[in-house]
Amino acid sequence: MYWSLILLVLAGLAGPLLSNGRRPLVPVVVGELLGGIVLGRTGLGMLDPTAGAMPVFYGLGFGLLMLTAGEHVDIVSPAFRAGLASAARLLLVVAVVSVPVGVGIAAIVGSVPPSLLAVLLVGSSAAVVMPILDEHGLDGARVATLTAWLFIADGLTVIAMPLTLTGAGKVVEAIGGDLAIVVLAAALLAATIRFETRLAAKDLVERSRQRGWALQLRISLLTLLAFAAIAEATGASLLVAGFATGVILARVARSDRLALQLLGVANGLFVPAFFVLLGATLDIRALFSSPAAIGLAVLMGLGSVVVHVAAALVAAPGERVAMGLAASAQLGLPAAAAVLGVQAGALTPAFAAAIVAGGVLTILPATLGGDLLARHLGGEASMANGPIPTVEART
Repeated sequence: MYWSLILLVLAGLAGPLLSNGRRPLVPVVVGELLGGIVLGRTGLGMLDPTAGAMPVFYGLGFGLLMLTAGEHVDIVSPAFRAGLASAARLLLVVAVVSVPVGVGIAAIVGSVPPSLLAVLLVGSSAAVVMPILDEHGLDGARVATLTAWLFIADGLTVIAMPLTLTGAGKVVEAIGGDLAIVVLAAALLAATIRFETRLAAKDLVERSRQRGWALQLRISLLTLLAFAAIAEATGASLLVAGFATGVILARVARSDRLALQLLGVANGLFVPAFFVLLGATLDIRALFSSPAAIGLAVLMGLGSVVVHVAAALVAAPGERVAMGLAASAQLGLPAAAAVLGVQAGALTPAFAAAIVAGGVLTILPATLGGDLLARHLGGEASMANGPIPTVEART
């Protein structure tokens, strides 16, 4: 057991090592995937993602990944609300374009549900894009529109994607589970906002800080686990569970101490473990032995860029190409689709690896989109306010 955990942590270190330096070889998550590929099914076979507690690490890692994405979304902030109308138009255009593109890709490669591909193309990855925006210190109306776009796309596709892989008899139960998580999250958010303003709550938080209880961290993790339990029992999505928890934490008053604690728990162990175990699960040999799978990876990567840039050219306010490139990022949703697709028998191991590879291909254009936004918006901000500060972020 401990030997497997040692391998898991060591493989995760490939991410920081390969992304170190002024000119990183690969993004952190790609390095972690490579570590899992080398030790897992494709490579040495030393790391079994189904053995012992590995599925628990995988699930918690994915839940915390979506939690960190949800933390970037303050659903009642003026900037976010101002960007909702433009974001809704953008998402509508993406959805309209994605359906024929997804159907076309499915027709070319065969044996892949076209509804799954269409939903994947609609989605974006806030977990990838938000750290890029944070690293450049970007804000303002256009970034608010992009953030709202990511939030709506994440939220809708998180719910819709598992339904494309769920048997007809379980669809109603899965939708009910997703709705139950959303309703409970809204109720918990309202209760937390009311409670945290009371003097007793403030005293409890201060006492926890002084005595090292980490109560806020415990409650945050308890919330994630409770939502995950609902998802497990109903067939709902763990993506919804993690994202809902993150949205709650984004809205309630949080200390820097809690932010650092969550960062340590997530990025220090569980999120790298998720990507390592995902890499260990993938059968890259099967991918490269199948021309159809290689074609699926390339077409999904290109398709995501095409549909998002097309939508931005039609409906985005300013910096259209940059916003479309940034929003094209795919990672968390394809990763979940690959695992769920294999489990449901809807995807072969080769096609599952291809879907993840297609998501990885979008990281470069998304990074380029962030750089283009920074070049334009950063120039405007620097002329008005001086240099934009940057923050250390996971990309």
